[in-house]
Amino acid sequence: MKGIVLIMDGMGDRPIKELGNKTPLEAANTPNMDKMAEEGITGIMDSIAPGIIPGSDTAHLSILGYNPYEVYTGRGPFEANGVGVDVLPGDIAFRCNFSTADEDLIVTDRRAGRIKEGTKEIVEELNKMVLEDYPDIKIIFKESTGHRAVLVLRGEGLSDKVSDADPKVEGNKPKEVKALDDTPEAAKTADILNKLVVKTYEMVKDHPVNLKRIEEGLPPANIVIPRGAGEVPVVESLNEKYEINSACIAETGLIMGIGRFAGMDIIEMEDVTGGIDTNLDNIRDTIIDQVKNSDHDFFLINIDGADEAGHDGQTMEKKEFIEKVDEVVMSELIKLEDVYIYLTADHSTPISVMNHSGDPVPVLIRGPEVRTDDVCEFSERACAKGGLNRIRGSDVMNIMMDLMNYAHKFGA
Repeated sequence: MKGIVLIMDGMGDRPIKELGNKTPLEAANTPNMDKMAEEGITGIMDSIAPGIIPGSDTAHLSILGYNPYEVYTGRGPFEANGVGVDVLPGDIAFRCNFSTADEDLIVTDRRAGRIKEGTKEIVEELNKMVLEDYPDIKIIFKESTGHRAVLVLRGEGLSDKVSDADPKVEGNKPKEVKALDDTPEAAKTADILNKLVVKTYEMVKDHPVNLKRIEEGLPPANIVIPRGAGEVPVVESLNEKYEINSACIAETGLIMGIGRFAGMDIIEMEDVTGGIDTNLDNIRDTIIDQVKNSDHDFFLINIDGADEAGHDGQTMEKKEFIEKVDEVVMSELIKLEDVYIYLTADHSTPISVMNHSGDPVPVLIRGPEVRTDDVCEFSERACAKGGLNRIRGSDVMNIMMDLMNYAHKFGA
């Protein structure tokens, strides 16, 4: 028996006036998800614990059965590993944004207009960087999806106990990175990062990709802002932990990185793009092909667009993306037989907050011999009445392994 945990990133929300006090999921036309809810069992889930605002990284770790308070060192290493950087013990990794800054280094767009193309060429230039005061520190940049990138610092005397450079809102300079403890390693790393941020602007403000974007009236990706520092973590293999053969299908480097650290096979996809413009046909075809034709028996799948719309405060775009996932992806997944499908979100990204929140997310499980309930709609409030009641992310793998007959009895 095969199992799928499909996470629609950031799908959860709060009631919105312009949608008649419905959430985007409640307002969306989702006949396939609703049918799956009717044929399955539903509930709501706190990815970590009630009221805890999860990151996508900590939420996915919890859902995969890991304790994020034990294995999470920061987002950077997962992101770096996910985009193919071979991070090594002692490396300090960061997730980054390609951003737009003016000549005074005031950030005018944290995501550089959600740039889609040209970042690889910019990274090629940035990887020539050598800091005069730290010639022995190797600096590795790598583009991820869209406006995202990663940075890895490699060398002696480094620490991940440093703050972020991200100003969080436009109209400010990048924050001064500070040491978070009194060690010389943290002070050194903070100084490296502060010099590095300024150096990125100097190196790429006149890059041909950015000059072309300016000509076209688009925000240039002329500065890189690091955040989410972390050391390389040690994570137990998911396959050994649950005696399965697992694979990860995801758009973003972060989720692929989590999958790699967990020892999952990463199913590469071409022409995905990411965000609300993601190639859902490609994702759907990859899922169907893997479920039907591969030796994998467990799949972690992440679809990202609803989260992007939530962060950008785009109500109708979020609703329409959910509808598109239902039409393109769920219409085919619902046809799969002898497969358990666990559909949920990793967290809520409410339009009103434009960031993650601690609101629980809806859950449904559909598959052979599932004890159904009376819920016939997949949404936050409908699923709150379901037979699963309120569970935590750490329950997911136990539930799935039991349904798939992979679990072992506890006791005599």
